[in-house]
Amino acid sequence: MRKIISFMHISLDGFVAGPNGEMNWIKVDEEIFDHVGKRISEGDTALYGRVTYQMMENYWPAAGAKPNASKHDIEHSKWYNHVHKVVLSKTLKDTGLTNTTIISDNLSDNINAIKQSHDGSSEEILLFGSPTATHSLMQLNLIDGYWLFVNPIILGRGISLFANIKDKIKLKLLTTRQFTSGVAELNYIVDQP
Repeated sequence: MRKIISFMHISLDGFVAGPNGEMNWIKVDEEIFDHVGKRISEGDTALYGRVTYQMMENYWPAAGAKPNASKHDIEHSKWYNHVHKVVLSKTLKDTGLTNTTIISDNLSDNINAIKQSHDGSSEEILLFGSPTATHSLMQLNLIDGYWLFVNPIILGRGISLFANIKDKIKLKLLTTRQFTSGVAELNYIVDQP
């Protein structure tokens, strides 16, 4: 069965965005871009909440074709345009969306169907950002791992990654890595009993 891995930048105190959705505190650079690019290039399915998906759609499809496009923009744009996108949304309609599936109801059944479809697909389905979608999937125990980039900052308030958790979620640490910027990568899988 395929695994859903939540990919997030997070503050030391557990926030994924400031109180108004601010993300200007996130540190990204070529070292992180290259590292992340290697892992996501192996994936063929990306999972998003509506807000993150619309933000991505407004930038990535044409980002690689711009005259001043960076190496990261070119590579990520190419990947984004080919990857199958799954979007959790009650308001988006899938009419005219290329290579995109909208899930608006029966979240558990639909996500489990995607996890079980394995016709040569990659093992991981990466859930990018999308705190609201992440919260929904956490409550249904549908997230299999967390790929966190802990930024060296304490925000004090904002949108918490682990809000409204009803039961403990035991995790097993797989790998860590420290980047020159001070960001620390933590890879966890959910430790199933």
